[in-house]
Amino acid sequence: MAVTAVGAAAQTTANLTVTATVIANCTVSTGTVAFGDYDPTASAAVDASGTFDVACTQGTLATVGLGAGQNALAGARRLLSGTSYLTYELYKDAARSAVWGAAGGATLALASAPSNAARTVTVYGRVAGAQNVPTGAYGDTVVISVTF
Repeated sequence: MAVTAVGAAAQTTANLTVTATVIANCTVSTGTVAFGDYDPTASAAVDASGTFDVACTQGTLATVGLGAGQNALAGARRLLSGTSYLTYELYKDAARSAVWGAAGGATLALASAPSNAARTVTVYGRVAGAQNVPTGAYGDTVVISVTF
């Protein structure tokens, strides 16, 4: 009986290229500034602060703007209760000297994101004293915009 040898298997290779593109992206969480009780007979302003979180892709530069609010009139931010308004302002700094707005120099520039972790941003608020308003619960909604 004759034995036939099996031939060696042939092989060929090529490269598979694998790619991904990391995009710049940011997310923002909601926040709250709660002024608490306001006494309209007191002349002193009422200050409060609040926070929200911004998370961006590592290395991303971003600016954060705050809108005028749903009840703004002629550039003044206002809290609403029924048909009454309580004027307030939001600031980028604890000294309450830099008003926080929605565009240009009124926005807050964030440093390049060191990681994808959320960074807490503080907003400072002030309600001027001695405003002639009736009792009630006052509120407003301000849009937070992150540009990157």
